[in-house]
Amino acid sequence: MTPAIHTLSNGVRVICDPMPGLETLALSVVAGRGAASEDVGRSGWSHLLEHMVFKGAGARSAREIVEAVESQGGQVNAATGYERTSFQIRALKGGLPLGMEILSDLVLRPTLDPADLTKEKSVVAQEIAEAADTPDDLVFELAQAGAYPDQPHGRPILGTTKSLKPADSAAIEAWRAALYAPDQLVVSAAGAVDEAELLSLAEAAFGDQPAVKGAPSPPAPVFSPGRAAKLRRLEQAHLVLLLPAFGARDEDYFALRLFVEMLGGGMSSRLFQEARETRGLAYAIDGWSDTYADAGMLGVYAGCAAADAAPLAELTAAQILDLAQHCGEAELARAKAQLKAHLFMAREQPLSRAETAAGQALLFGRLFPAAELGRAIDAVTAADIARVGDRLLEPGLAAGSVLGSKTALGAVEAFSDALAKG
Repeated sequence: MTPAIHTLSNGVRVICDPMPGLETLALSVVAGRGAASEDVGRSGWSHLLEHMVFKGAGARSAREIVEAVESQGGQVNAATGYERTSFQIRALKGGLPLGMEILSDLVLRPTLDPADLTKEKSVVAQEIAEAADTPDDLVFELAQAGAYPDQPHGRPILGTTKSLKPADSAAIEAWRAALYAPDQLVVSAAGAVDEAELLSLAEAAFGDQPAVKGAPSPPAPVFSPGRAAKLRRLEQAHLVLLLPAFGARDEDYFALRLFVEMLGGGMSSRLFQEARETRGLAYAIDGWSDTYADAGMLGVYAGCAAADAAPLAELTAAQILDLAQHCGEAELARAKAQLKAHLFMAREQPLSRAETAAGQALLFGRLFPAAELGRAIDAVTAADIARVGDRLLEPGLAAGSVLGSKTALGAVEAFSDALAKG
């Protein structure tokens, strides 16, 4: 049965998804806001806040938080995205009360000690430096910035040392109250959980919070043909190629996922077979789609020899153009099987199930049964794939980044030119 979404009087939503036979559970508290809600002066504050809540919350210190969780066999984690922030606990059966206590303290009652804030800014600065030193991280940041210039989605989730500097405890607390407001919170549990217990615990932990409105929905990002070519002395060139796509609520969402799967989703995909197996242009090549609420993009990442960057970019463009016009029934059937396997295998994992349910509640206000998702995937036709291809190519925009030696730096231009000629 599909779980129900229960709503507390202050707007907090609660989802319970029991999975009979399991000895573990997952509990997620998810806020439907993230780095996309930041202005340029507060870039990185959402991620910094996620770090800070673990330095102390409720009556527990940082050490006491993790010791309490791990003493019962649990694990605690968190993640900040552009449009969502998530706090998660995996625990053994019976761990729901402690999990709810810990996560509600993290979200609602962090200590935010000024001395800890100074230290954590230093930690995040090291994280920022690490990303800049890691080519396959930096190339994605460059591509993101080029696709969404001067927009929250184009700024790094980590922020910059300059934007983090003015954040003090009072400002971070005000940001917490806006980001984690009740109207944007979903408490979602899956696995060895009982609905009555979950609802009682959620009401006790979150029900007394004032029903205030939090940070408004961020505007949908607008794709731009920004390109970055950065000279680095590397053994490989790193390449990201992007096209504008559409969001998770779009009617062509599953057709887009299947387009990407056929293009570069697995070992039978066109790019893996042509670029790696047939022509040996890349060891690593992968296609994906980023789908925000109301916008998105199709991307291809590759690591290759510098001399092969431009030919690889041209091959990628050729495969996109061909797939937009010629989608074989057999490859579409394979892509459908792969996508359904990905979705259904994830549903067998409590944490993935809890997180997915929270995301659906935030985006759609409802939950989708597995059978409904399967039918939506099966309903996609070759004509739908052709329509997606037209939508991807119609604006005539291409963005991307390349990191490597001078020989590789024209790869994004080669990709754009090949699309235009096609």
